[in-house]
Amino acid sequence: MDILIAIIASTLGMTLIVGVRYLLTSGGFAWLTRLVRPGLYNGLRPQIDREIRWSLYSAAIYGLPAGIVAWGWQNRGWTQIYENAGDYPLWYLPVSLFIYMFLHDTWFYWTHRWMHTPKWFRIAHAVHHESRPPTAWAAMSFHPVEALTGAVVVPLLVFFVPIHIGVLGLVLFIMTFMGVTNHMGWEIFPRFMVHGPLGKGVITASHHQRHHAEYKCNYGLYFRFWDRVCATDKGVGEFPEPKIQEQSA
Repeated sequence: MDILIAIIASTLGMTLIVGVRYLLTSGGFAWLTRLVRPGLYNGLRPQIDREIRWSLYSAAIYGLPAGIVAWGWQNRGWTQIYENAGDYPLWYLPVSLFIYMFLHDTWFYWTHRWMHTPKWFRIAHAVHHESRPPTAWAAMSFHPVEALTGAVVVPLLVFFVPIHIGVLGLVLFIMTFMGVTNHMGWEIFPRFMVHGPLGKGVITASHHQRHHAEYKCNYGLYFRFWDRVCATDKGVGEFPEPKIQEQSA
């Protein structure tokens, strides 16, 4: 019983952390959008309210496996998370970062394509695509089924692939940053990066925007690797013009 109570407490704590992280990050970039793209979210208040509601549901789902991992790491030593950087060669720090991002990207690409089959799009993924155009609040706007597929991958990896606690934090930061910035409805990175060597390999808002516009392309999360290998990469897209004359959302 004590173990169950501890796991529940850990889950509630992680749910709170994920929810607050979402509100602060998405809220921060929504505020930035008002400054640099005034009017872009005009008329989207009902959509934004829906995105926030679904995202907070998703936070609760993400909190469950995260809470179990946090409890297992702190109390049982079940995970492969380590704190002493000297436990593995220093070169393993960036290697482990790439391993986690590549495996996460691989999982996301194939589950995302699966979510675009007619049955599962209708059941679950349509919730995310109700954001037309997506906003900074849409990064976690998922049906619970889709949220569950996204919530399990990193918690599963920590049981099998060693990672330093700081690198794991960096993985979570990159996941959050790219999830929000790729849905803002405008490109935060300069043109020379988006259209240069970096943009040819890494997904940016311009690339993901085309997925939201055309659906059957650009399925990746971090990298364009699987899209290129599977011939689903259609390049970058365009963004809607701000609706300056409408009432602010």
